[in-house]
Amino acid sequence: MAGGGQVAGGGRSLGRRFGWLWAAYAVSTFGTRLAFDAFPLIAVVVLHAGATEVALLAASGLAVGAVVAVPLGAWVEFRRKRPVMVAADLIRCAALLSVPAAFALGALGLGQLLVVSVVVASADITFGAASGAYMKSLVPPEDLLVANGRFEATAWTATALGPPLGGVAVGVFGPMTTVLADAASYLLSALGIRAIGGKERQQTASPRPEGQPADRQQPAPAAPAGLRMSDLPAGWRHILTHPTLRPLFLNTLLVNALIMAPAPLLAVLMLGHLGFSPWQYGLAFALPCLGGLLGSRLSRRLVARYGRRRVLLTTGTLRACWPVGLAFVGPGTPGLLLVMAVEFGLITCMGVFTPVLATTRLDQTPPDRTTRTLSAWSITGKTATAAVTALWGLLAALTGPRIAIALAGVLLLATPLLLPRHAQAPRHSAAK
Repeated sequence: MAGGGQVAGGGRSLGRRFGWLWAAYAVSTFGTRLAFDAFPLIAVVVLHAGATEVALLAASGLAVGAVVAVPLGAWVEFRRKRPVMVAADLIRCAALLSVPAAFALGALGLGQLLVVSVVVASADITFGAASGAYMKSLVPPEDLLVANGRFEATAWTATALGPPLGGVAVGVFGPMTTVLADAASYLLSALGIRAIGGKERQQTASPRPEGQPADRQQPAPAAPAGLRMSDLPAGWRHILTHPTLRPLFLNTLLVNALIMAPAPLLAVLMLGHLGFSPWQYGLAFALPCLGGLLGSRLSRRLVARYGRRRVLLTTGTLRACWPVGLAFVGPGTPGLLLVMAVEFGLITCMGVFTPVLATTRLDQTPPDRTTRTLSAWSITGKTATAAVTALWGLLAALTGPRIAIALAGVLLLATPLLLPRHAQAPRHSAAK
């Protein structure tokens, strides 16, 4: 990993410290994408689990992990973010290493996959909230969209490269190879975050005075003596009372849940019923990720030309129109091409939408409530996805995977009704 300064759009440098943060994100993201759907794949290929078991595994891990993470957002809010991020990386590394260890001993079961899923999910939420708040303190407000766009481009690049390479690795070296690589990526990420250096600073609730450099921010607010129950719902209060964040939040909950819930069913349909190999399955979701890279590179230009509200409304509507096509996937090359076409359209829209959403969310959230807001957003999203995934697993047991996938696609067509129709100025009020 290189820690040198990175040049943003318009010739602005985001600095050496952002370079290390970006490098840490890149290596861990690549490891995660290399292990794309590793647990469902292990459950199907190694443990011979069915559609309902795979769906319940995915749902339970997300749900319990989200519950475990509820108090962590408030706890992290008033603490230095980098040590939290390093600890979350090391915890994920250790949890993932337990899977190949148990496999080597002949002791791996669905129960252990569930426990590891819970640990990784809760650490994911904690890391994501801490890193979002840390980036807001590290990057000037005018460069947040550039930074989020770079993270989004990195995510889709890793997603394009990771799954096919992971599929080849699984085919050549066995199903545990990508889990080991994912664990190693978290260790490298922890080292990258440690290399950022410098004294950590965090913005206070007061806006930065005009002309003051971004690196002269105030120290983090003092931590309360203990975790108070009133601290826990602060993030949800902010989201649900904010006229822009509330509709974006509800829209994102439903869209993500209805996109992710059929994913285990699609894996069962393609790998089981239709006879696709793991490398074909990975390829079907990897190549379309080039659309995400394209979308993330276009997001800043589109916002500059049309404004955030119009970009969010347009791409948020378009992304809901694609997934229903997955219900028509068939065997062979035509089925593979159909999945690629649907995923390319969906991912291109998401590549534009996601960095604009992330930037809007940071702009509309006061600095002393950022971690709790990001935690609340992620916890609710994972819980909703878990609940819908479990429900769709039961639905697939009654109707079959294809009908359940089709129903999710039809319901997605109504989600654009929740998108905000009016622009709002940023709020910078202190948490109460």
